[in-house]
Amino acid sequence: MKVILHQSAYGHLMVYVPKKDLEESVVAKRLEAEQTIFTLANGWELSINNLPDPLPLPKTVEAKHVRP
Repeated sequence: MKVILHQSAYGHLMVYVPKKDLEESVVAKRLEAEQTIFTLANGWELSINNLPDPLPLPKTVEAKHVRP
C-alpha cells in the first residue's frame, strides 16, 4: 500500500495511509536487513524497503502491513 511519511508540527514522524484515511504517529522503529519496520500508535507494523538515510520528508513510499 502507498503511505506518506511526514513530520508533524511537533517534530514527530507521522504516517498517512490515504486509502484508509488514517494518520498515526510512529512510536518505534527498527531495522531488519534492508527493511525498516515502523510501529504506529494504533499497533500496526509497516515494513518499508530501502529507506534512504537521512530521510527527506514528506516522502511517498510503498509499505507492507506486517502481521504479528
